[in-house]
Amino acid sequence: MGEENFLAQSQPLVYSQMKKNVEHERLAHAYIFEGDSGSGKHDMALWLAKRLLCLNVNENQPCEQCVNCMRINEGEHPNVQLIEPEGQTIKVNQIRQLQEELSKSSFEKGTQISIVQEADKMNPSTANSLLKLLEEPVGDSIAILETNVLGQILPTIQSRCQIVHFTPLAKEHLIKRLEEKDLGTNTANLIANLTNSYDKAVEISEDEWFNETRKIIAKWFDYLKKGDPQAFIFVQKKITAQAKEKQQQSMIFAMLLVYFQDERNHSLEDKQKTQRNNKILELILQAQKKLAANVAFQGIAEQLALRIID
Repeated sequence: MGEENFLAQSQPLVYSQMKKNVEHERLAHAYIFEGDSGSGKHDMALWLAKRLLCLNVNENQPCEQCVNCMRINEGEHPNVQLIEPEGQTIKVNQIRQLQEELSKSSFEKGTQISIVQEADKMNPSTANSLLKLLEEPVGDSIAILETNVLGQILPTIQSRCQIVHFTPLAKEHLIKRLEEKDLGTNTANLIANLTNSYDKAVEISEDEWFNETRKIIAKWFDYLKKGDPQAFIFVQKKITAQAKEKQQQSMIFAMLLVYFQDERNHSLEDKQKTQRNNKILELILQAQKKLAANVAFQGIAEQLALRIID
């Protein structure tokens, strides 16, 4: 509900264009909404459904209070069909059932809106079944395919849809959405610097390893910032134990980089501190390159600690 606020802030160009398309009756019969998870694709699909079916449109906005808006919010409007993967894929019978629903006389007046989430998870049979539906649209209907991976959608399907690109969430919008999930500002800021995908950010925030390691890296950062020799010993005592997998090792350096970027940004008025922090950032970037070149993690981390506290 209230998708317009999020869309106006996070996807102003897409939102503005879709509003104009509705207002001037220039809607296509099929769309592909393409972009990162959490970037607003589904918000846009729901807003469009409500805008087309709302009983009390005001200034080109759905009222959010009429029976149609409320039923769409609750997923109970007969004119809005939502399809999502059953398990790992969207099954062909789901598309056939959709075709049957669309071929019936609508239970209510107005546009029929079909929303296919994770459309890239269609197998060939499902995709071909959907292609027939797009080639021969039924009555007053609009199909919306949502995908994170446009390349996984058949070119023949793409050619029959208007493709709308959703840009990655700006950092400040991602931080705000994470804070709305009761994450603290510092944690939200850290995660937003590690990914610009909302779904990935939520996944990271719920990961037990991340939450434990975040506290350990914060302690390591504190030692390093002060030039405390404990920073070297801390690698052996705590850091190495948290870095059993290559992905975990990469994440540790990425987290440390974020901490020192914030430290640099907060000390810009102090030329000496800024120069030191810039040098440290350069050292961390070098450490990341060594890790990518398959140099042993513990040796890289120990050397990094020694060079920072030197």
